[in-house]
Amino acid sequence: MVAYRALFKDRRDAGRRLAQALTSTHYDVVLALPRGGVPVAYEVATRLKLPLDVVIVRKIGAPGQPEFGLGAVVDGDPPQVVLTPQMVDIFQPSERYLEAEIQRQLDEITRRRHAYIGQRPPVNVSGRRVLLIDAGIATGGTAKAAARAFRQAGATSITLAVPVAPESSLTELAAEVDDYLCLMTPDYFNAVGAYYQDFTQTNDDEVIALLQKAQPPKNK
Repeated sequence: MVAYRALFKDRRDAGRRLAQALTSTHYDVVLALPRGGVPVAYEVATRLKLPLDVVIVRKIGAPGQPEFGLGAVVDGDPPQVVLTPQMVDIFQPSERYLEAEIQRQLDEITRRRHAYIGQRPPVNVSGRRVLLIDAGIATGGTAKAAARAFRQAGATSITLAVPVAPESSLTELAAEVDDYLCLMTPDYFNAVGAYYQDFTQTNDDEVIALLQKAQPPKNK
């Protein structure tokens, strides 16, 4: 068994280090993938004096096999549906099934957003330079769905910033974003939490508190 030395003390520490490597002149809004990405993004948004919001991504499960994703529904104004054509061809869901599953995920997105920030609507990314942040990336599926949704919604540019990720996932994500920054790309990637001294699960109360303290984004 290979022992890994934790690079970051916790998510807040990772966020501060990430912020030092970024410049605020390139972005208009910071969007975090909850829950774990919020403490990281809060430190970045605070240091760069940028507004902070969350982007909630929900998988569209295949008929009878929800573990297989047909795509994703991504929070936004308006929300975006990103389908994976290969998976749709394999499972061939009916239009009625897709509509019902998409609506179910939209309802869950609405529920979670209200829990985090009340009635404030999600940010409209059209014409804006987006900085997307998570605590780390393993496969990158959620970040990929978010980036594609931002592109569909008319974002001017999309930059992905994470503390740690495998090179293979970053290479795949490079085609979805305009730029990316990763502080650490281990040769032998374990789980994201292996590179943190404290990777305790972020709870809803912490997410809510940080979003309340942060500068909220303005919708156009």
